[in-house]
Amino acid sequence: MSEMIEETLSELSTAIVKAHEALKRDLSKLRTGRANASMLDGVRVDYYGVPTPIAQMATVAVPEARMLTVKPWEKGQAKAIEKAIVEANLGLNPQADGDFIRIPMPSLTEERRKDLVKIAKKNGEDCKVAIRKARHEAKDMLAALESEGDASQDEVERGMEKLEKIVQGGGAEVDAIILRKEKDILEV
Repeated sequence: MSEMIEETLSELSTAIVKAHEALKRDLSKLRTGRANASMLDGVRVDYYGVPTPIAQMATVAVPEARMLTVKPWEKGQAKAIEKAIVEANLGLNPQADGDFIRIPMPSLTEERRKDLVKIAKKNGEDCKVAIRKARHEAKDMLAALESEGDASQDEVERGMEKLEKIVQGGGAEVDAIILRKEKDILEV
């Protein structure tokens, strides 16, 4: 098979891996019943007029399954961090204890769990759209190689078959990722 076809398939595989990584990042922000330090990644604290991620100004820990703790590196920042967490509308109720903040994880209602599953499935669908877009671009590249005479029709057809297998595998992995997250969300 021509080097250019291999390169095209390699780019497709890379695009699919990036789509999977983006999906996993999006899903990590969805709250399950368990505490997870990445839940606070989107929260920005007003730190001397600069919106700053909590992880850049405090230590976030998970001492137990249903508890997060935040210990600011600088004294006096606990109130600002607590305020930012409340204003982020994550459904969390931080409790400051001097320069230490405890964040208990409230249990999720059945309705909220179902909403989270819907969001996870939508994220999965968005990932599949990204994969289909990458597939379309790769098919166009292969067709261009054939029309420009850089690869024979047989080579391009074999490339297309490999392309479809790569895309099928990518789609199956998205389904597996979503299924794991769904199980995680619905676990009481």
